[in-house]
Amino acid sequence: MTDRLEALLAHFSVSARVFNTGALCGLTELDAGDSGRMHLIRAGEVAIHHSAGIEHVTRPSLLLFPRPLAYRFVTDPTRGADFACARMLFSGGAANPIAAALPDFTCLALDDILGAGPVLDLLFDEASNQYCGRQAVLDRLFEVVLVQVLRHLMEDGQTGAGMLAGLSHPRLRLALVAMHENPAQDWSLEALAARAGMSRSVFANAFRDTVGCTPGAYLQRWRIGLAEQALRRGRTLALIADEVGYGGEAALSRAFKAQTGLSPRQWREAHKR
Repeated sequence: MTDRLEALLAHFSVSARVFNTGALCGLTELDAGDSGRMHLIRAGEVAIHHSAGIEHVTRPSLLLFPRPLAYRFVTDPTRGADFACARMLFSGGAANPIAAALPDFTCLALDDILGAGPVLDLLFDEASNQYCGRQAVLDRLFEVVLVQVLRHLMEDGQTGAGMLAGLSHPRLRLALVAMHENPAQDWSLEALAARAGMSRSVFANAFRDTVGCTPGAYLQRWRIGLAEQALRRGRTLALIADEVGYGGEAALSRAFKAQTGLSPRQWREAHKR
């Protein structure tokens, strides 16, 4: 069976850094910061105030904010609620297709995340103790939980329109994975439709309705995202153009500027650390 997430996670990794384990009592304000965050609520009642409204949690739950966002938690000032919290760092920042495909806020009951029970049990055990290597283990476990959340959202049909919705589709996923795994191939609409086992017109309409753009626009966005990652690693334009399917530096530069508004040179200067 095609692995829908392998190429995505290989090119656009996600890393976690745990910053809190334990009770949060009363009012807790979190500024937007510079990364996403995941919170696991092991016990207690929490009101989450964020830009879209107020969410009330009364059972063990996972909260995911994939992009920087300010919000606050309100819990009982005495009993509080038992949290484990991590910053989620999506490589490529706002251009990371996984982060971009997720809603601004996701709330899931822990019991509803298929297969997550053993991982969560281990995570909470690590969070409650001071084992050697605790930070590294907790960070890795949060990364595993994120993959399980992505699986859950795709299998449960909670993705809305976009890339994850396409990866949830039994036929479109085959074309998306083909583009992810072989971006340099000269993909025609006919070739992608054949991968999906659909006619050209049915494929084009289904792709646009499900993913929210044409297959050609999606392929260009994927290629330019890979080019951005390669620029961060210091690779030359000539090598990048070959790797992501453009005929040369000039063709890559034109596509890059059309997608980002900047030339590759300007983009590299703007994103120097």
